[in-house]
This record gives sequence, C-alpha cells and structure tokens, in this order.
Amino acid sequence: MIPWEQLDTATVPGDGVDLRLMRRGTEYSIMAGPIELMNSRLSGSEEAMATLAFDRIGQRAGARILIGGLGLGFTLRAALAAFGPDARIIVAELVPAVVAWARGPLGGLHGDSLDDPRVEIFQGDVGALIREADSVYDAVLLDVDNGPGGLSRKGNDSLYDQGGLAAARRALRPGGVLEVWSSTRDSDFTRRLGRAGYAVEEVGARAHKGRGARHVIWIATRPAV
Repeated sequence: MIPWEQLDTATVPGDGVDLRLMRRGTEYSIMAGPIELMNSRLSGSEEAMATLAFDRIGQRAGARILIGGLGLGFTLRAALAAFGPDARIIVAELVPAVVAWARGPLGGLHGDSLDDPRVEIFQGDVGALIREADSVYDAVLLDVDNGPGGLSRKGNDSLYDQGGLAAARRALRPGGVLEVWSSTRDSDFTRRLGRAGYAVEEVGARAHKGRGARHVIWIATRPAV
C-alpha cells in the first residue's frame, strides 16, 4: 500500500490546533491531530449540501449563498454547477493555508472554482459574517466541523448554540435555509433547531455518492412570513 505523505501543516487561528495536509497517491486528506476532517475520495454528502439547497431556493433570482468552510471544495463546486450565472457564493475559510492549498497542491481538485466570477473568498470566521447579516442570505451551508458535537475548534460552539442559531435565522431571507453537516445524528441539535424557530428536516447522505458511511444534513428553513 502506498504510504501517506505529509505535504504541509497549518495552525487554526485562535486555537493552536494543527491541520495536516496528507497525500497518498492521488488521494488527499486534511487531518486535525488523529481525526480526519475530509478526504478527496468522500465527496457525496458535501456535494449533497449544495444540491439540497438548490432544490429549495434555486428558483430565486440572484440567490446569495454563504458556505462555511472551503475544505476540499466539494460543496463549492457542486453549488457552482447547480446555480445559475446570477448567483453569488461567499466562502468563509478561517485557515489561510486551506485557501493556499486550494491554489497549490490541491489545484487539481479545485480547478478554476475559486476564480469563478460568482465566488468571493472571505478569509475569516463564518460566524462573523452570520452575526453581521440581516436577511442577506438565501442559504447558509455549514461544514466546519464533524457535526455540532464534534467540534474542530472550541470557538465553533457559538455556531450551534441557541444564540448562534438565532443569528443564522436573522441572516437568512424569509424562506431561506440553514444547512449543517454532521458525521452522526444528534437528536438534541434537531430539537435545538426547532426551538430556534426553524422548520427542520434531517436528511441522510452517503459519504461516497450512494455508498459508504451515512452522514447527516440538517435543513432548517426560516419561515417565509
């Protein structure tokens, strides 16, 4: 078997957690300590986040989408494929090195997605963009952790608590959707979304396009009125 090779490391701002970019042949992985955050062979559920959002708000003219976490770019590329030329997609990535990797060793995966005129890259905390917004986004897609209970940084707690969910609801336009990716189910989080005033769906999505581990995507809709 081809051994893993470490290509680079980066420190998560504010937390001191080290990320490692790994390669094995044509396979890439981003890890935090011993935990694999993402793998280039497992794209199905990340792509599903974009297509599920399109199914719900894709008919809107000039749809505005906020993606929390660039990662390996699967959600961004799926959104670009799904949404039309008048869409605007803002990607918030906290770790500058992840953006540099997308333009460097991971360029073959990302292609020209970062240079698409519909895309804006914000290097910073997605929570900051959410908190300053008022009825701005048609969809907010959060894939910055292994789920609400599997945090890659302690600061992300504020995305998933009642205050964070209320801020996301304010940031959405009426009828807009908040989507949250998770590697596992979390019934407490489902109830928390309901208490925050969303209509909640819990959707299963396979890790690898119809097979592999079953991940969870919460789709929380702000009421239209």
